Amino acid sequence: MGDLGAVSVGIVGASGYGGVQLVRLILEHPHLKLTYLGGDSSAGKSFGELYPHLAHAVDLKVEKIDVDLIAERAEVVFMGLPNGIACGLAPQLLAKGCKVLDLSADYRFWNLETYEYHYGIKRSDNTVAEMAVYGLPELYRREIQEAQLVGCPGCYPTASLLALAPLLKQGLIVPDTAIVDAKSGTSGAGRTPKVGSLLAEADNSIAPYGVARHRHTPEIEQIGGDLAGREVRIQFTPHLVPMVRGILATVYGTMRDPGLVREDLFTIYNAFYRNAPWVRLLPSGTYPQTKWAYGTNACYISVEVDQRTDRVIVMSVIDNLMKGQASQAIQCLNIMMGWDDMLGLPQLSIYP
Repeated sequence: MGDLGAVSVGIVGASGYGGVQLVRLILEHPHLKLTYLGGDSSAGKSFGELYPHLAHAVDLKVEKIDVDLIAERAEVVFMGLPNGIACGLAPQLLAKGCKVLDLSADYRFWNLETYEYHYGIKRSDNTVAEMAVYGLPELYRREIQEAQLVGCPGCYPTASLLALAPLLKQGLIVPDTAIVDAKSGTSGAGRTPKVGSLLAEADNSIAPYGVARHRHTPEIEQIGGDLAGREVRIQFTPHLVPMVRGILATVYGTMRDPGLVREDLFTIYNAFYRNAPWVRLLPSGTYPQTKWAYGTNACYISVEVDQRTDRVIVMSVIDNLMKGQASQAIQCLNIMMGWDDMLGLPQLSIYP
């Protein structure tokens, strides 16, 4: 559980898939100590009752969400709550001196009007929202280092933006030609039962959803616009595939310079991510598989150029519950605390 000098950590919204990943990672982190678990529907239950395979390791009950109690027990608070709840708690926790990392969408948007439009939730915490840093370490490391409040990215935006970032930052594609075709496992829908996530519904099938209106589109466009230095429009289409974990995002864009070849693109990506230990650029002609990232914080990327169509093709895979959620939040905390990015995070996938 960590040594006596470890940083105390609380998780609010501990019963979901993101919460159980965080519990595992915190227990295995050398500088963190899990001291509080909070929730609503699961309050009063022991964590071992919710996840019996962890009963031997976690001797904590899930408690009703109480800001004073959280601040008393935890220096750092992870929030894995439904959208619209964290924004009511974060200002109070920050006022009590806690560092806050939010895994919902509440603090991902720089313009709250965009959030309110797409999520249908009115906000009154503008001042606090302005403090929030977008928690994608490969793009916003300096900001994360100084942050007290981090809005951790969505899983689809993480995979998509890591594929898109060098293209937009270096002006390699015509920005509005970018298309993201992405696939995710069923755990991305969370633990709450839903008909579409049932094995009988999802197995032996692949289906698009949220076409032309997915909530992650404006998040991708926000960061894409920051990289490109202008507003961009991204065509994003997600698909549900019959597996539990993993995201594959395949990105297409029309090249500004038709003379660009794969080796050029590889060199550009290699330089862009030279200080990003969790981004693994694959050799030319090797394309990523979601299984390679399973259970890790890694993002595997492969680049390709189709000179026939003057398009670049970038393929990116992550574990949606890890780099797309819990382990990325731990990576952000490592940076906030001045620790190594890789501290306490699994580096090798479970394979096969």
